[in-house]
Amino acid sequence: MIRTFALVSMTALTLAACQPPAEPTSAPTQPPVVAPTPPVAANTLTAEGWGPLRIGMTLAEITAALGPDTDPGSVGGADPEACDQFRPERAPEGMLLMVEEGRLSRISLIRASPLKTDRGFGLGDSAAAIKTAYGSAAVVEPNKYESAPAEYIAVAGPAPAETPTTERGIVYEIGGDGTVKAIHAGGPSIHYVEGCS
Repeated sequence: MIRTFALVSMTALTLAACQPPAEPTSAPTQPPVVAPTPPVAANTLTAEGWGPLRIGMTLAEITAALGPDTDPGSVGGADPEACDQFRPERAPEGMLLMVEEGRLSRISLIRASPLKTDRGFGLGDSAAAIKTAYGSAAVVEPNKYESAPAEYIAVAGPAPAETPTTERGIVYEIGGDGTVKAIHAGGPSIHYVEGCS
């Protein structure tokens, strides 16, 4: 019986040695890690948006975030379907939005807005301070309607990951006293000087 057991054990070992080695299991492939878009601080305006607003949002998304227009009868452009401006009911004081072809294209700070940009600038700040802070990244152009020191100071922002060829930036509109009288953030419409044009 011991001999039979030894023979069976030997046969099992021999068969095991004749088997091809097991295929190594490959590690499961992991999807690439995509860095999340950093959130915009609640009271900070950037080239990408402010608080719950993001450049490129639909009109329905804007309305869901901040409510309907407080003055729907006011026309912001010659063709409101193509371009319009409005003030959502829950927007901070002095915030004006531009919607082109149904999407948010620009956020403006006007009048008594207390908000600041991501570099800490707001209405009433000096053009000199802005130029110093941005250095060679600031592009200065003369104001279309006022003489110097009125001017426009444009600063390019990072291109959005989903559409890297789309312009983003901030324009500081400087008044005749050399201080910021309006700020426009978003896409190409930041360069409009008369509402939707």
